[in-house]
Amino acid sequence: MEASDLASASNGLDYLPAFLTSLSIGLFVGLERERSPAAKAGLRTFALTSLLGTLLALLSEHMDSPWLLAAGLLAVAGLIVSAYLDGSPTDDPGTTTQAALLLCFGLGALVWFGFGALAVLLAVAMTLLLHFKPELQSISKSLSRQDLQSILQFAVLSFVILPVLPNRDFGPFETLNPYQTWLMVVLISGLSLAGYVSLRFVGQRFGAPLLGFFGGMVSSTATTLIYARHARSNENLGKLAVVVIMIANLVVLIRLAVVSSLVAPRISPHLIPVLAGGLIAGSLLTFFWWRRIGAEGEFPMPEMKNPTEIRTALTFAALYAVISLISAWLANLSGSSGLYLLAFISGLTDVDAISISMLRLFDQGKLTPDVTVVTIAIAYLSNLLFKFGLVMSIGGRTLARLSAPAAAATALGMILALFAGVSLSG
Repeated sequence: MEASDLASASNGLDYLPAFLTSLSIGLFVGLERERSPAAKAGLRTFALTSLLGTLLALLSEHMDSPWLLAAGLLAVAGLIVSAYLDGSPTDDPGTTTQAALLLCFGLGALVWFGFGALAVLLAVAMTLLLHFKPELQSISKSLSRQDLQSILQFAVLSFVILPVLPNRDFGPFETLNPYQTWLMVVLISGLSLAGYVSLRFVGQRFGAPLLGFFGGMVSSTATTLIYARHARSNENLGKLAVVVIMIANLVVLIRLAVVSSLVAPRISPHLIPVLAGGLIAGSLLTFFWWRRIGAEGEFPMPEMKNPTEIRTALTFAALYAVISLISAWLANLSGSSGLYLLAFISGLTDVDAISISMLRLFDQGKLTPDVTVVTIAIAYLSNLLFKFGLVMSIGGRTLARLSAPAAAATALGMILALFAGVSLSG
């Protein structure tokens, strides 16, 4: 709001909505603090503080004196300090309410400067943090040192390394972009970290389906390997191991759908129906199998590798860069046939790197939708074949026989959807 607008207002009522928004923010946050016995500020104090922020922002703008707003903030801080110094020694001297009160003053000022929607969103976020203190403390205490290390390493990947990388194309065919490459690392690491932390919290409480889901978020290959070993050492776990392994491999399809929507949204109408074909067919058979066997006791928790380790991130970045370069070269040299062979070979061990490379080439206009979809489908089917080989070699023939129908249904559903999509586009 400009000072000239303020001067032209006849009675100032034009700015009443800003004060009403500020009042609502203060009452909203204060309502939560009113319930805390340790807090020395409640409903009225927060409402008045928010209004004070708006009022001083108005006056500082009108008088062209930003120091007035700064003086108001210092005055609020002084009142907070004096209130807690006057308290009895047994009172809780926590700083949460003080910080919330100072933030409320800032939100009141933010409303006046035209950021009302942002101020309301911040107020809601602050109130949620204040209200869910026990739950947040419980989560914090349940995190192991390795969990915290994973979160910190992901922060380094996202907020330390990524911002300093150049966002320009280098190398042959202009396919090597350091920023975009590392952004893919952050994307995959973030998805894996979400599954990794969730797996820690889920534990054995919700059984095989969620263990398979979150295990697939971290690493479907590792999940397949771990539960194939469990099934080999304990025949009673064989049937449940099938459910976990198949769900973990179906989650890869969901991951691909999410990643494709973020990296190359224009491919979604072509790719998602193919992924959905495999997901639906595999899910139906996996669900039927799960319902048939029922729950058979506790299921062992897998020990997953930290998905955000710097070494892991660097390995994925290198693999992604190499595959991107080879893919661009093959697309230029031999067309789709070379890409299909590369997808089959790369997909044996890692479906993410080849899939993201194809998505990036499509987004750059270097691949057609059909070639992109077929390449990603080949990579997934190759990966599924590789993991079925793990099941057979590590889990034994019995586990392979139990896993084969769901794996075949997934592959068949994907192939049928792929041919249907290609015929329609043709």
